[in-house]
Amino acid sequence: MNDSDYISIALLNQYSYCPHRCWRMSCAGEFADNQYTVEGTSLHDRVHTLSQINRDETWQIRAIWLKSEKYMLIGKSDLIESTGGELYPVEYKRGRKGEWDNDELQVCAQALCLEEMTGKSIATGYVYYAQSHQRQLVEISEELRRETVMTISAIQILLQTGKMPPANYSKRCQGCSLYQQCLPQAAEKVRRYQEAN
Repeated sequence: MNDSDYISIALLNQYSYCPHRCWRMSCAGEFADNQYTVEGTSLHDRVHTLSQINRDETWQIRAIWLKSEKYMLIGKSDLIESTGGELYPVEYKRGRKGEWDNDELQVCAQALCLEEMTGKSIATGYVYYAQSHQRQLVEISEELRRETVMTISAIQILLQTGKMPPANYSKRCQGCSLYQQCLPQAAEKVRRYQEAN
């Protein structure tokens, strides 16, 4: 078993956002930058400088690798903090809190890795949104854990079969860097035409 057998923690975010986008990135090897991806890369370039500091009662370490043998996950953390002996992951995002739970799934996946690596239970995590300069609390609940494990399973099936999920147009498509490759509105029109004939 090598690191290429593991699922990138960030892929959970991609799959939850859009399974078709996840397939294009992981199976077809497609990627295109847009304003949002460039801003996100810039933010993570600044965040992913390995460091360890103490701030008051909080210990912080940036850019360490997280791994889970149980869930076959691997990825680099943005920030891990410890306060009063409690560990929690902090994921950095360029924008502001959206309507979807894809960021929470990514935080939960990091918590699952931390639990396996440290033997400690992780109850919370955070998403830091750069646009609003605020942290959003993520409760690592049993429901979120189940949803995260189901997403991991769905990605494993996607990677094993290589089967392309349909391109379904939604509000999310407007900010997608792969919109031009996908053209979900055109695919929907073709599907409706085929059903009518």
